[in-house]
Amino acid sequence: MACLLLAALLLAWQPSRELSAALVMLAWLGLCGLAWRRARAKPALPVADNLLIAYASQGGQARRIAERSAEQLTLGGLPAAAVSLDALTPEALARQHRLLLVLATYGEGEAPDNGARFLRLLDNLPPLRDLEYALLGLGDSDYRQFCGFARAVDDRLRQRQAIPLFERLEADRLAPATLSRWQWQLAQLSGQPDYAEWAAPAFSPWRLVERSRLNPGSQGAPVYRIRLEPLDGPAHWQAGDIAEIAPRLPVATVRQKLRALQLNEPGDALIGELASRRWPDDTHELAEMSIEQLLEQLPRLNHRDYSIASLPADGGVELLVRLTHTPDGCPGLGSGWLCRHAEVGECIDLRLRANPSFQLPAACGPLIMIGNGTGLAGLHAHLREREALGQHGHWLLYGERNAAHDSLLAQELEGWLASGHLARLDRVFSRDQAERRYVQHVLRDQAETLRQWLANGASLLICGSLEGMGREVDALLRGLLGAERVDELARNGRYRRDLY
Repeated sequence: MACLLLAALLLAWQPSRELSAALVMLAWLGLCGLAWRRARAKPALPVADNLLIAYASQGGQARRIAERSAEQLTLGGLPAAAVSLDALTPEALARQHRLLLVLATYGEGEAPDNGARFLRLLDNLPPLRDLEYALLGLGDSDYRQFCGFARAVDDRLRQRQAIPLFERLEADRLAPATLSRWQWQLAQLSGQPDYAEWAAPAFSPWRLVERSRLNPGSQGAPVYRIRLEPLDGPAHWQAGDIAEIAPRLPVATVRQKLRALQLNEPGDALIGELASRRWPDDTHELAEMSIEQLLEQLPRLNHRDYSIASLPADGGVELLVRLTHTPDGCPGLGSGWLCRHAEVGECIDLRLRANPSFQLPAACGPLIMIGNGTGLAGLHAHLREREALGQHGHWLLYGERNAAHDSLLAQELEGWLASGHLARLDRVFSRDQAERRYVQHVLRDQAETLRQWLANGASLLICGSLEGMGREVDALLRGLLGAERVDELARNGRYRRDLY
């Protein structure tokens, strides 16, 4: 393009036809020679300390998302850089301990031009046991091989024994909810939950109709069962899906900040809007702003994700929420809003997000469900769904602290065990014996039973904390069954995880 532009400019300046032709030819040869040398040169990778986000992009969307991902991580304190997938050499890949991938699919499951060689590169590499990765696939479900390239890369990385940080995400036509989930994963990596969302699907008003504590007297933080009902008509989701809650600050906190700014208190509606914004710790920079200017300048608080414990047939969304606290002793933003500050009867902004990686087909075999803490919510929804479908005989392994105070949903679980809906119920309470015992220990002791269930077509569902339970269960499964068997189960949709 630069060659053509310079040539046109020289032709417009015509001291003589012969001189113009000579100058044009020299310019063309010089610039095109430079372009050829640049094209032949290998793309330089950023400094080794950067986390690389490699993109395979045909239309430019994957590149833009990779670049925005790098910006978010860098702003969160984790230096990152977006690079083209074909810039990854075997040597560069061998140096990486973590790698993020944003991979588009071109045509009917084909790799974009700058990604075709990557699969061949992986085939010729030694095992990548030290590499952790996360992957976002972009595609269009109207095509037969939806996200075909991203799935192929994911399969190949697992075969090379690389370790997935999260389950693969697949964005159908840049679905905002999937991009939001990807940003959440980036926030987990950088350790900064506050970030500007790229896309903001609309929230709907739901009413908080019930809040009850499930573990009075527990050594751990309080766990509440929260029930919300939609105000805009029936809502639809399925077991495994996520409720995204837009939290608010306590009204008293907002009033205190307005007094510090010497602003008159507005009406309830504006107070609610101000409570949904992220305020700086030091409000001096907001001095002399009006209420309207504050609403323009202050970004909205980021949503919080919760596994849904109920089904649409139950008439509302039920959550299991543990009240957390910040290091200074204040209630956490999302859990504090749901468990403390919001009044029963108050309106809560909520949106539902499909979570295909933790959904099940209508027809499936028995389930082996493993969870801890509030991870019981996601497993409970699956048990409710299987009960509605008439599919019984499942196995639940669940861990908490003490049997006396932390037997969450005990009456319902024991009823399912008595009816046969649960064929097995193994609850382990870590603090009820001198040596702490967790679900992974029960699973280890029942290794032969685990193999028998899987041989009979069972699927594994894991829900709960990523650190500790999630990672240790995955490592145990790979030790008991072999990495290839675990990866095969994942590829066939028989090993699904919802970890946080």
